[in-house]
Amino acid sequence: MGRVRMLVGRPLVIGVLAVSVAGAGFGLYWFQPWKLWQDQTVEEALPGAVKTSAAPVTEPSASSTPVPVPKTLAGGGLISHEHTTSGTVKLVRLADGSHVVRLENLDTSNGPDLRVWLTDSPVKQGRAGWHVFDDGAYVSLGKLKGNKGSQNYPLPTDVDPSRYTSVSIWCDRFDVSFGAAELVRA
Repeated sequence: MGRVRMLVGRPLVIGVLAVSVAGAGFGLYWFQPWKLWQDQTVEEALPGAVKTSAAPVTEPSASSTPVPVPKTLAGGGLISHEHTTSGTVKLVRLADGSHVVRLENLDTSNGPDLRVWLTDSPVKQGRAGWHVFDDGAYVSLGKLKGNKGSQNYPLPTDVDPSRYTSVSIWCDRFDVSFGAAELVRA
């Protein structure tokens, strides 16, 4: 027992223990490994989509005017990169003329600092596609609301959606794509 007290009482050992504890704390903060087992599901309706339960009208009335509806301009299926990812992505023009990127049936891993990026980079399969999305032009549409479900990400009004060809679920902390979709024009 006397040897252990002598060893623990030395400044070098105390310093090494303090640095080890601080390093472990920083590593847990940086990597946030518990998020791999935590799912967050978000289910949002498409803005401006009209849901009706009434029977459709077969004859238009003379006073009816067409109601603008959301229009899908482009879309594609998500492929996996760093983490297994599936679902679809749509670029939608809403009735008011604004645009949203819509993720439908998203299923990916949770992680630290995940973002939705609209980019002009090509979507590549496998490891070749993990790091390409920050090479060109991109717009961050905000933090990923949930790693599962269907959700909407409005485009800023000054963004021209025709300039962008893909969407990535981007981990900003590690500069890697969890998954991405090529936007094929409708």
